[in-house]
Amino acid sequence: MARPRTPIGTFGEIEFTKLPNGSVRARTRFRDHDGQLRRIEASGDTRTKAEHRLKERLAARSGYSTGFGELTPDSSFGQLVDLWLEDLDLEGKLAESTRALYERNMRQLVMPVFENLLLREISVRKVDQFIKRLASAKSYSTAKQARTVLSLALGLAVRYDALRENPVRDTARLHKPPSETMALTLEQVDAIRAAVRSWRRAPGTPGPPPDGQLEQIIEVMLGTSARIGEVLAIRKCDVDVTVSPATVRICGTIVSPAGKPTYRQSHPKTQQSTRVVSVPSFAAEVIRQRLVVVGPEAPDHLLFFTRNGTPLTTNNIRRRLRAVLSDAGIAGVTPHAFRRTVATVLDRASGPELAAELLGHTSSKITKEHYIQPDEAVDPVTAEILESLAPKRAEGQP
Repeated sequence: MARPRTPIGTFGEIEFTKLPNGSVRARTRFRDHDGQLRRIEASGDTRTKAEHRLKERLAARSGYSTGFGELTPDSSFGQLVDLWLEDLDLEGKLAESTRALYERNMRQLVMPVFENLLLREISVRKVDQFIKRLASAKSYSTAKQARTVLSLALGLAVRYDALRENPVRDTARLHKPPSETMALTLEQVDAIRAAVRSWRRAPGTPGPPPDGQLEQIIEVMLGTSARIGEVLAIRKCDVDVTVSPATVRICGTIVSPAGKPTYRQSHPKTQQSTRVVSVPSFAAEVIRQRLVVVGPEAPDHLLFFTRNGTPLTTNNIRRRLRAVLSDAGIAGVTPHAFRRTVATVLDRASGPELAAELLGHTSSKITKEHYIQPDEAVDPVTAEILESLAPKRAEGQP
């Protein structure tokens, strides 16, 4: 009769061997969670100590799966990160810029704390304290980004059976501090326009004058609500000035991967953000001006580009805008401020649903929470309604 098979997670008979140095070796065969029998051994000064050490190792193996592929509970966190990054590339679902952001957040925020830990040493308590300390020392946003990449990586460890559960899932919820979305007023928009138009154009200013693209880019951002990268990715074939109002198809964005040339990505931040928008006359006029500059170039030629014909980078536009506004004494304005301003103007006129549609959001909840400045004014009709509570005057009383 065949010997019964050792059940998964258990071990067979322990053998003891006296070694030449006088110590005792305890050895047995353990059936791992992948079904394989593996020889486990430990040594000690005495038979009792050797057996005790062996059972400690067996307990560790039975408490955790041995893992498949390249990961086990005894793999280092650094090994997990390398495999996780390979897995991201294998899936190929992330935009290159998002992939680069994930790796940067992992290496700069998470790795300094977890790099020297084994996977089985990463507990809920360790992760919870890490996230809370990061939120306190840095910001809610930084802690949230770190939490995201740590959870994704440890989720891969669970899928590879190197961990039973993802310790990030049981950590305390991050509480976002209250903040107020601020849109620009019309007066502020006009001040920005004036500052950009006059920048480095005074007589006697050294160097070549600006090419005028910054002020044109601002007008298109205000006329479309598009993100800065989406505006820089607009091509000749994406616009139609033969209809009234003119239209722009938002269908790409500019990305600048680390160590690689800047290029136009064939879709916006999300696939759902692709949209055709009708633009106001001031934005249409700028688009016509850019079409004249582009001239007979191919239909896929960008409207905004460098002197060499290559794509402008979003960082370059941000730096230039920051320099212009700094010289004008205007602080706290980024390209995203124009997007929030458009959302707020549309909300006041027609409600958050139209604002969400123009911004390319799938839900107006995101638009209301992050893009529309709260309106403190209550509908004045309340004053008329409450007149019914006014005290009655006595007859003949003025």
